[in-house]
Amino acid sequence: MVPWNPARVKVQIRLSIQRLRTLQEKKSALAKKSRREIADLLIKSRVETARLRVEGLIQDDIYVELLELLELYVETLQARFGLLDSTSGTEPEASIADAVCSIVYAAPRTELKELQVLREMLMHKYGRAFSLALQPSDPPPTSVPPRILSKLALFIPSKELVDAYMYEIAKGYNVDWAPEPSSTSGEPVDGDIPSIVGKGDDDEDEDDDDAGNGGGDGGTKEAVALEVPPGELGKRKDVAVEKPAPVPAPSEAKLKKDEEEDLARRFERLKNLR
Repeated sequence: MVPWNPARVKVQIRLSIQRLRTLQEKKSALAKKSRREIADLLIKSRVETARLRVEGLIQDDIYVELLELLELYVETLQARFGLLDSTSGTEPEASIADAVCSIVYAAPRTELKELQVLREMLMHKYGRAFSLALQPSDPPPTSVPPRILSKLALFIPSKELVDAYMYEIAKGYNVDWAPEPSSTSGEPVDGDIPSIVGKGDDDEDEDDDDAGNGGGDGGTKEAVALEVPPGELGKRKDVAVEKPAPVPAPSEAKLKKDEEEDLARRFERLKNLR
């Protein structure tokens, strides 16, 4: 484990920032090339192969986002280095705790040797107990920010997300491709009779007419609804028709704010293809 040396730590922080930026640029260039290849696969109608390539592209995009977050945290240590160096004990000060915990926890999941050396310096400063508390575990350590944990989580992208990526790539490279529309249910089809109209017995129709002549407003509206042909039902304003209740959105669509922002940034990269 590399011992704590303030002068060397400053140099290591600066090197880590430079390498993080260089790796992000490299990954972005490779992602652009990969998107071009995916567009070529769509032109050749090799959709399943394109899907597999897109899954890898999504994982690469998430990895770049992890690098962006780590760069932000390393810059935090650079800006608050006086506080980092002056504090002692087994826990970092609250204003730099997220940065220190993120670097110690996530650095081994990157390919940056400079960042891993900085991690060892931080582990030496705060001691063995602090280092062991930030080892990968299930559940993960609570001191690590959720944004970092979400970038490190292993998952297979959903079909909807893959289709959205493929659609944006196809649109950016002027490829005529669109995902297959998903089947929907629960919405009335034109010409269908809403559920307010009964089973259509003639006796009920005559009873409603008698009730309407007796001055009952509800009976009159119900009788009129039964007399209107199916094709005219949606055009009559005086007919009381109950509209079907809106289908609630699935709970999976309620994404957290951070996830929505991350997805928006990934789509923004897809739109800047050239």
